[in-house]
Amino acid sequence: MDNFKTEYHRTLCKDRPDFLEKYISLPIMQRLDDIGLLCGTDWTPLFHNHFKYSRLDHSIGTALITWNFTHDRKQTIASLLHDVSTPAFSHVSDFKNGDALTQSSTEDINAKMIDENIELQSLLSSDGINTAEVNDYHIYPICDNEMPGLSADRLEYMYPSGAALDRVWSIEDTVENYRHIKVLENEKKLPELGFDSIEHCLQYTKKFIDISLILQHNEDKIAMQLMADVLSAAEKEGIAVEKDFYTFSEAELIWRFEKYAEQNRETEFAKLFRTFRGMKKIIRSDIPLDGTYSLSLKVKQRYVDPLVQTEKTGGNAKRISTICPEAKKYIEDFLSYNDSKFGCVEFL
Repeated sequence: MDNFKTEYHRTLCKDRPDFLEKYISLPIMQRLDDIGLLCGTDWTPLFHNHFKYSRLDHSIGTALITWNFTHDRKQTIASLLHDVSTPAFSHVSDFKNGDALTQSSTEDINAKMIDENIELQSLLSSDGINTAEVNDYHIYPICDNEMPGLSADRLEYMYPSGAALDRVWSIEDTVENYRHIKVLENEKKLPELGFDSIEHCLQYTKKFIDISLILQHNEDKIAMQLMADVLSAAEKEGIAVEKDFYTFSEAELIWRFEKYAEQNRETEFAKLFRTFRGMKKIIRSDIPLDGTYSLSLKVKQRYVDPLVQTEKTGGNAKRISTICPEAKKYIEDFLSYNDSKFGCVEFL
């Protein structure tokens, strides 16, 4: 599905800026090409992802959206750099750190990694850019904002996530939907991405939530937390150290884990890793089940309530939930959704 990525990135920005390429080529960025956007689910048969979309792909996509709507070099570079601190298996490390609810624990070192990277600092200096202007994309509301607003980051990741996880988005639907994105002004008088069509705003809202619902299912919770426990066990048994998750690719780590598990089959690590790599279904239960990996966990709820501005809104930007009962119910149903209390998978 490289065709999806190529056409998708071309859609996000027709005039891809030349200055981005030298930043993309840096080792600190290229490392992200070996890290999947979908948080380790590429490595378990519990999921059937249709193609791999990397953190580098996502970072480039976020930068392209930012450039498309701002033509601001600093904001665009800040968007490109926003995930440099992402470790192997992405948000799995947040679960490992006990941060399933906000999934932001690895962001704390993002600015530090940018500040201390000599090659990156050299490029920024040659472009006359101060580090503080690009090491925290949260300062730019088009790049990132609080849920349920729509930002370049949030807009970008859900198109390919939907295409890869459940084919919710085709490239044709994505191209048409993206045509209706505009920069609007939100309730705080800040710029925010939104729609010029109620129909397309509703389409994006529903499809975003459809994919977010998958992330609320116990299948995803088990995949994330089980892999987090694999990483913790790897550290405990001396198979890997924290630095390795920022140094080696996911494929290299999986290979290392497989070799160790084959040679040490009776270890706790081997049991966890074998289960992660072989599980194909889960059991839903109100109680933990003997002989299973049983998990009850609350995780971050990702959703949007985008702005839309049309003649029907009186020319003012309004949240889709305030003018469309269908959108309001879709959001409310999502926020009130609960899977079974426990998700369980038999140890292998």
